[in-house]
Amino acid sequence: METNSAVRALAALAQDHRLAIFRRLAVEGPSGMAAGDIAKAVGISPTSVSFHLKELDRAGLVVATRQGRFIRYAIHVDQVRQLLEFLTEDCCGGHPELCGDGFSKQKDFCREERE
Repeated sequence: METNSAVRALAALAQDHRLAIFRRLAVEGPSGMAAGDIAKAVGISPTSVSFHLKELDRAGLVVATRQGRFIRYAIHVDQVRQLLEFLTEDCCGGHPELCGDGFSKQKDFCREERE
């Protein structure tokens, strides 16, 4: 991941509603959610959710898929994995085992998605 892409992604997440939306979509995994369901789940208006989803989409953190009348949003697993790898590249001087279990869990982010 390029530095500019990482900055754009982190800037998008540096807002409380967008972070809440992103975290909720992370719970849902690849199946994602419709915008109206996201609004109910995070407790903000559908109009605000649409605005924030556009920002997350511009940052490459979510993908939108049309299903009939609805658009489902899900986290962009590959982009999120790349962001985590960018942030933790050469963690602990190239010895990730020194970082403990938390780091190894991040390295396996949505592993089942790849298998």
